[in-house]
Amino acid sequence: MSIASVGSLVAAVALIALLRPCPVVAASPTTPPAFATEKEAEHHCPADIVVWLDLPARAYYYRGRKHYGATKSGAYVCREEAKSAGIRAAPGSL
Repeated sequence: MSIASVGSLVAAVALIALLRPCPVVAASPTTPPAFATEKEAEHHCPADIVVWLDLPARAYYYRGRKHYGATKSGAYVCREEAKSAGIRAAPGSL
């Protein structure tokens, strides 16, 4: 294969790559600022309710609920910031 034909092949592959539609990748959901203690979260959002965010489940629990502050991978967050990040209240937590 000559250098000219290799150059043509590279140009053809580049053209195909440019013309091929790219898949749309959805933006990953954001995570609100998380805090290790309730006091830190209360200081960050004094006008909001502090909830416990279960990170893997992307659900939050209110104070007084069984899993509040008790799940293995979690943190305290402000409820409105959690809601705006697309995180939902855990089932039965209202």
